[in-house]
Formats: sequence, C-alpha cells, structure tokens
Amino acid sequence: MSLGYFSYPLPANEPVLSYAPGTPEKTSLKNALAAAKKKPLDIPMYIGGKTVKTGKRVAIHPPHEISHTLGHFHAGEEKHVKQAIDAALKAKEAWAAMSWEGRAHIFLKAADLLATKYRFQMNAATMLGQSKNAYQAEIDSACELIDFLRFNVHFLSEIYKQQPISSTGIHNRMEWRPLEGFVLAITPFNFTAIGGNLPTSAAMCGNVVVWKPANTQVYSAQVFMKILEEAGLPAGVINLIYVDGPTLGKVCFSHRDFAGVHFTGSTGVFNNMWKTIGENVSRYRSYPRIVGETGGKDFVIAHKSADVDTVVTALARGAFEFQGQKCSAASRAYIPSNIAAAVKAKLVAEIRTMKMGTVEDFGNFVNAVIDEKSFNSIARYIDGAKKDRKASILVGGNYSKKQGYFIEPTVIETKDPKYTTMCEEIFGPVLTLYVYDADKFEQTLELVNETSPYALTGSVLSLDRNAIELATNVLRNAAGNFYINDKPTGAVVGQQPFGGARASGTNDKAGSMLNLYRWLSARTVKETYHPPTDYRYPFLREA
Repeated sequence: MSLGYFSYPLPANEPVLSYAPGTPEKTSLKNALAAAKKKPLDIPMYIGGKTVKTGKRVAIHPPHEISHTLGHFHAGEEKHVKQAIDAALKAKEAWAAMSWEGRAHIFLKAADLLATKYRFQMNAATMLGQSKNAYQAEIDSACELIDFLRFNVHFLSEIYKQQPISSTGIHNRMEWRPLEGFVLAITPFNFTAIGGNLPTSAAMCGNVVVWKPANTQVYSAQVFMKILEEAGLPAGVINLIYVDGPTLGKVCFSHRDFAGVHFTGSTGVFNNMWKTIGENVSRYRSYPRIVGETGGKDFVIAHKSADVDTVVTALARGAFEFQGQKCSAASRAYIPSNIAAAVKAKLVAEIRTMKMGTVEDFGNFVNAVIDEKSFNSIARYIDGAKKDRKASILVGGNYSKKQGYFIEPTVIETKDPKYTTMCEEIFGPVLTLYVYDADKFEQTLELVNETSPYALTGSVLSLDRNAIELATNVLRNAAGNFYINDKPTGAVVGQQPFGGARASGTNDKAGSMLNLYRWLSARTVKETYHPPTDYRYPFLREA
C-alpha cells in the first residue's frame, strides 16, 4: 500500500577521511587492522539467508604478507549455484511486491552502517585482503560504496517519477518492473565498491541476485553481506556464493529464469559469456540484460603547452596508485619532445621516493599486486622490456615474491608507439612512455585513438584551449571517461558516471540512472474512462 510520495533528494558525496597523524580515524583503522589479523575467519556462503559451509576450505592470505592467514572461505560447487538460484526465485515475489520506500530504506541503512559502525572494519578487510593502502581503501570500500547506495536510491526514485502524459478521458502510467527471473552479479577483486554495487543496484530495482565475487575479494565481500543482513535485507534477495567460473556459467547461462548479468572483469571472459548467452537465448523466458565493464589500456597525452609538474603528478598517481590495478589506471603515456626530458627526470625522481611494503605501515604508497598469477604475468612484461631493443626501463623493474607479491613501480620508454606494453593490458604498476614530436600533436591523437581496442579512460594535459578542444573531439570514442588536466582515475559517484565502450564494455555508467534502467522492465498501462461502444469512426459518414 502506498501512503504517500516519499522524497529521496540528491545526496552529498561521503566525505573522505584523511587518516593523517593524530586523527581519530587513523587510530581506529590501526586497531581494526590489528583485530582482523588476530582472528582468522571461517567464511561461509550465504544462500537463502542461511550460512553454508562445505568443508572445502580455501585459505586467504594478504598479498603483501603471504605467510599470514586471514582465514578460509568455503568453496561451493554446482549444487550450490542451483540452491542460490532457487533461493533467489523463492524470494522474488515478496521482494518485488515490497514498497519502494521499504526497499530503499534497507540500502540507506546499509550505507549508514558502513559510514559509521563498520567503516574501519570494511576498510581493514579491503586493505588486508586486497593490499590497498589506507587512502585507497577509504575512497573505495567506504566512500564509493556508500555513495553507490545513497545515489542509487535517489536515481531510482527519480526514475519512478517519470510518467507519460494523458489526454482527456484517458490516464496513462508507467510501471517500472524488475526483470523476470534472477540477475547474476560477477564482481572483481580490485574494488570493494564494485563488489557491493553490482548486486545491490539490481536488487534495489526489485530483482533477486546470485552474487559471485572474485576469490581474492571474498574477505571484504563477506563483511558487506553481513552489513546488508543487519540492514534488513530479506533472505534470498542476494545470495553470496564462491564457485569457479565454468561451474557458475554452466548452471546460470542455461537456466530458463536467467534475466541478466552485471559483470566487471576481463574482456575475454565477458566475450565468452556473451557468446554463451547468445547460443542459449532460446532457453530464456526473456532476452537477458548483459551489462559489463571490462578492460582498459588507458592513456595520458600531454600537449607541448602542458605543465611539467602536472604531467608528472598525473602519471605518478594515475599509474601507480593501488599498484596500477585499476581498470582506469594510466598505462600508456604520450609525452611531447619539448618537455620530455624534464618529465622523465622528475617522474623518475618522484617514483624513487615511493615506499613499498605492507598496508599496516601507512607510509607505504605502494603495496602488493593481488596474487601470484598476476605477479608472474606482470613480471613477464618487465622481463620482455629488459631484453628488447625497442624498450628501456627508466626506473623500477625489480620484483620479489619472497614475502608478498611486490613489484616496483616501473616506467618503460619505447621508441615504437605500437610496442607490446603500449598496446596490451598489463594491470599492474607498469607505465610505458612514448616521446612524440611536439609539433605533431594532431597526428599523435590519431595514434592514441587507433593503438588500443579499449576505450575506458584517458586524459589530455594542456594549457592551450585549442589543443584541449582538438583532443576532446578526436578522442571522442577513445574513452568513456575523459579527463582534462587530471589523471585518468578517480571517478566519483554522481560526478563522473563510470564506464567505457569498444572492448571496455557496454558503457552503462555505474553511478548514474543509465545503469539502473538496465535492471528495470517498463510496462505502460492505459486506462480509458469512457470506452467506445461502436467501431465506426466519424470519417466513415459521407454526410
């Protein structure tokens, strides 16, 4: 029963805490880190409101301290995927029928719990499980996830207000229904906020969800699941399971009630999913919604008018925050010849000041990459550059996995603009520079546009307005998030809706109304107050 139209105004972004020396948040976070390390967790799956333990325990180690065990999670199998789907479908009718304000307040309460009671526990879990420093965890697992929850409530309330016009004697209305079936959310390791947003944005719209996080993000995912339960999320609305990809796909993509997938991960995996869904399309009750944000080979191009310090800072932060493991991280840079020497000298000097180590030492700017597979892949690119005449390493290039998966921030310079590390996604702390003729800016823009199949983020650095205008136009399709005089990372919910096209995904813009439309199925209802009683129209009469 609706008893009123309830307002959910545009929220303010959650303030970012500084964790500066002497601040209470720094003490609280240090205490949360210590507490988490003292108590190993036994992490179950969450299916239909019940905790499920399989006995197949998988150890969780901090990437920066692989000798320490944070706990274990219980890995599932095919039957658990089926159980999760059954639990979701069982919960569907009651969840879809719940009033909008009832659903909205669950997620607003979750945001409030995250902002207060669980802020430091969530940040500590992200720091330890995914090797993020305090600032990177704060802007991700606290602020961005809080913003996703609050802004999505506002956005959805605005969508629900959108109604068609009515003419005399007729009333039209639009119903914004959830999809018919269940939504599959597949989330990555690198952002706790993405891990929370992909299942909740669909659930907020009245959908039920099967959520599979990356194994390397389970430690923080389970904290958020507990927050949702404490906020009042009904059993079965979101079901958290830990299974391998092939098993998940086998069950979900062949199920009649598969209604959509919300995905962030690799382009290759997404392409294979799309193919499988297409092959199975005749099985489904409805055409599934396929929403994905995938890879990136993100660029920075500096114009000859660019300020050296601005360029260096954009590269240092854009390439090496969170060890370059952001989909948006600066990975290829085009530097004009007139400032190249100054940029390289200062960038090398700045990188040499970066401390690398564990997350507990807040003085460390760089921590570890996520796991051994990633470590080995990144190391191969670095080793290749060491041996190739087309490349030279300006700084970094060392790595070790004795204590954790540590790779130094590494800058490669190449004379070949199509060199391997200028083209392929590395997903690590490796930046490749190409120096171009300062008078060939326009030609270099075309090179930027054509080098990579991806189109996620990019930035132009210039003090010349004409150059900025030219770059904005030429690179219109090269990046879904484009930055002027800034690094290509750090999208804020409500300010820079995030997503890219080409090989980077479907560009459905997380953190905006655009994404929520994908989890809704509109129905138009026309009511006629005075229905006609004769088929004959006036034009049929001759006189």
